Amino acid sequence: MPHNTPARILIIAGSDSGGGAGIQADIKTVTMLGGHAMTAITAITAQNTLGVDAVHMVPTQMVIDQIAAVVSDIGVDAVKIGMIGNAATAHAVADSLSQLSCPIIFDPVMVATSGAVLADADTIAAFERLMRLATLTTPNLPELQALGGKDSLLGQRISLLIKGGHADGDQIVDELYVAPGQSESWSDARIETRSTHGTGCTLATAIATGLGQGMELVPAIERARVFVRLALLDAPGLGQGHGPMGHQAVREDAMVAGPSLNHVTVGCRNYAASVDFYTALGLQQIVDSPDNGYARFEMPNGVTFSIHQHDDCATSTIVYFESKRLDAWVTELTSQGYVFEQMPQDESWGWREARLLDPAGNMVCLYHAGENRRYPAWRI
Repeated sequence: MPHNTPARILIIAGSDSGGGAGIQADIKTVTMLGGHAMTAITAITAQNTLGVDAVHMVPTQMVIDQIAAVVSDIGVDAVKIGMIGNAATAHAVADSLSQLSCPIIFDPVMVATSGAVLADADTIAAFERLMRLATLTTPNLPELQALGGKDSLLGQRISLLIKGGHADGDQIVDELYVAPGQSESWSDARIETRSTHGTGCTLATAIATGLGQGMELVPAIERARVFVRLALLDAPGLGQGHGPMGHQAVREDAMVAGPSLNHVTVGCRNYAASVDFYTALGLQQIVDSPDNGYARFEMPNGVTFSIHQHDDCATSTIVYFESKRLDAWVTELTSQGYVFEQMPQDESWGWREARLLDPAGNMVCLYHAGENRRYPAWRI
């Protein structure tokens, strides 16, 4: 295959006519993360942000035929399983996927965000086979309880990413259990929004895409979590109920595994005049701190740019490269003899930064900021 062939991600899930969850959210996620999305649709739903009005199950044989068609011709690098619909389809999918050797992410969809039940007791019982096949199962707290609880599943050596969004509190904690005695967790502030339809689908699909692209499990989860949070922050606010996320607005900084050039700070002598100038160019101002002589702007493609008032403009230009593996990157450069003006450190504005000079004396900042690059606490 050509070296630029995208990761081939097979999605086995139901269709959401409102475009917020299911197959529609999955395709958007895979596409935005640079993969090629393929589908085996298990159910057609009539739904919107207010709820599910009707469900039509796709016959089991048709689901299997869809899987066989793409596997036999295009091939598969990773699989994401979402809504299954009935026990017969669950068992048939398990039989079909047992022939594959690629990563499988299973999101055990049982209840829609609106409260509609999408899996009966027999289907939930059949999920055990899919969980045993899966590289990772990603239940939320109600789903975890319906599947028998954490201790029971871990006792069966099922790898879990337990999503904590249904718990109370201002922090959301997600917990990863991949083997006895091996766990990891992530905690982030809850994003207050009603546009939460499709969060579970999106997270699981983003993880599958990362694994299909050759990422290790933990980095794939970390990128997926950033993708979900940015999609929540970028949600368009559609509908009267639980609206869709903003997949289409998540930009390159959440997708690139390696170095990403996405920010430049330049000096200025007249703060107000510079703000007026760059606003006139069509840039959207997102930070306004005249006391510090600092303003930041955002371009339509998500790239950011800032000005900083400084007496000597020539020495106040900084070029920013972001990487999710900042510390390893700095270690690698140090081993090659490059000397850093500042080693990696956590800054008060939410970024982790390291700084060095290029051969011409230009300041280069290597950093990691995640969602704080475009959505810092001080954003206008």
